[in-house]
Amino acid sequence: MDYKTAGVDVTAGRAFVERIKSCVEKTHTSEVIGGLGGFGGCIKIPTGYESPVLVSGTDGVGTKLELAQQYGCHFAVGLDLVAMCVNDVITNGARPLFFLDYIASGTLTPDSLAEVIEGIAEGCSQSECSLLGGETAEMPGFYPNGRYDLAGFCVGIVDNKHLIDGTQINSEDQIIGIKSNGLHSNGFSLVRKVLAIANANDQTLYGGNQSNLIKALLEPTAIYAQLVEKLLKDNLPIHGMTHITGGGLPENLPRIFPSGLLPHLDVDSWEISEIFNWLQNAGDIPEKDLWNTFNMGIGFCLIVPKNVVNSTLKICIENGFEACNIGKVIESKTNSENVDILGIPH
Repeated sequence: MDYKTAGVDVTAGRAFVERIKSCVEKTHTSEVIGGLGGFGGCIKIPTGYESPVLVSGTDGVGTKLELAQQYGCHFAVGLDLVAMCVNDVITNGARPLFFLDYIASGTLTPDSLAEVIEGIAEGCSQSECSLLGGETAEMPGFYPNGRYDLAGFCVGIVDNKHLIDGTQINSEDQIIGIKSNGLHSNGFSLVRKVLAIANANDQTLYGGNQSNLIKALLEPTAIYAQLVEKLLKDNLPIHGMTHITGGGLPENLPRIFPSGLLPHLDVDSWEISEIFNWLQNAGDIPEKDLWNTFNMGIGFCLIVPKNVVNSTLKICIENGFEACNIGKVIESKTNSENVDILGIPH
C-alpha cells in the first residue's frame, strides 16, 4: 500500500501545478514578489496610500458547482469564484490587490481543474488583481470521484479617507441598480429542485427568444471592479455600494444603511429577465421567496446623491453596463427589512 494506491497521486499534483503556472503568472502585477510554488505568496503594499486599509472577503460558488460539473462548465465557475469575492471587496471602495483559491476534489482531474484555474485567472485579469497562490487538495473518500469544491479569498486596498462604509448615506439619496448577468451564483439549491420538477436539461429552451435554459443559468457572475474603479477615479460621491447575492435585494441592500434609513425600490423601473419568470412558473415559487432568493436582475447597487445620478448612469453605460435609477433612501422609525417598506412585491 502506498499513497497513490490510497488515492492521492503526488506526481500528478506536481504536474498539475506546472500546467497552470503560466496562466497564473500572467495575472501578476508589479507588486508581486517571487513566483508560484512557495509556501506563501508575497506582495508589496502599493505606493500612494497615506493610510492604507486592507479589505478582505471570502466566498464560494455554492451548489451552482453541481450544475456546472454536470454540464462540464468549469471555466465559468472559475470566473464565478473571483466575482463573488471581488464584488464584495469593492463595495468598500477597495482596489482588488490579490486573490487566493482553494480547490478540493476526490481525485485530481487535470483537464477540468485546469479550466477552473484558467477561469480564475481570467476573473483576476478582469479585476486587475494578482492570483497570488492557492491550494489543490486531493481528498479520496471525502469527495466523490470527479467532483470538486471551490473557495476563494480576495484582499483589496483603499486609503482610509476614501473608505466607503455606508455612514454617508442620507435621506433622498438615490439607488442605482446595475444589471446582473442572470442568477450569478446564488439560489441554485432551489434552481436544481425546479429543474428536477420540470424535467429540464441542456436541450430545454425558455422565453420569447427560445434561449437555452442551462446556458443561461450557468452564465458567469458579472465582475464590477473596473466599473467601480472608473466611478471612483471620476471622484463621484458614492455613499454606499452593495453586492446583491444570497437573500436578494431585501437582505443585501439594507445591510449597509445607517439606523433610521431604509431603501425604497420602484420594482417597475427595470425589466426582470425571463429566466426568473421561467423559474417562478416552473417551480410555482411564491413571489416573496423569489425576491428573497434571487437578484432579480440587479447584481450591484450604488447609493449616490440625487445630483450625480445622470453622470453616474452615463459612466455605467459608457463602460458597457446596463443601469437605471431603481429607488431612493427614505427615513424610517425602525430598521425593519419589511418588504412593504422596500417596495418589493410579496
